[in-house]
Amino acid sequence: MSRHIPPVSKYMTPAPHTIGRDQSLTSAHHMMREHRIRHLPVLSGGRVVGLLSERDLALIETLHSVDPDLTIAEEAMTQAPYTVAPDAPLDEVVATMAGQRYGSAIVMDHERIVGVFTTTDALEALVELLRPHPGR
Repeated sequence: MSRHIPPVSKYMTPAPHTIGRDQSLTSAHHMMREHRIRHLPVLSGGRVVGLLSERDLALIETLHSVDPDLTIAEEAMTQAPYTVAPDAPLDEVVATMAGQRYGSAIVMDHERIVGVFTTTDALEALVELLRPHPGR
C-alpha cells in the first residue's frame, strides 16, 4: 500500500520572523516573547547565516561575561542551520530532525526563506496524520 507523503511546506510556519546577525540578544528575546516563537533565522545581507533558538540564548546568557544588550545574535547562533526545500518530503525532514536532534528546519526556496518547520509543527502534522478522517 503506497501512501502520499506531504511536503514540509504543508506544515511549516510560513513567513517566519528573522533577526540580523548584529542585533542584540535583548532584541532577540523581545522578538521571541512578542511573537511567541522559539527559533529565529539569522540574516546577514538578506542571506541566512545561522539560527538563534531560545535554548541558544539561555545557554550563552549563563556565562558571567555576557551582557545581552551588548552581545549580538551572531555570537550566540548556531552556524550552518538545517535547511530544506519547500517540497522536501515531510518524513525525511522529520527523520533528519529526530536523528540529529534539531529543533527546527529553515525552509528555503533557493536563497529566500519561506518558512520554519519546528518540532511543534511536526507534532501538529502527526496529530493530523493519525486522527481518523470522516468518510474514510
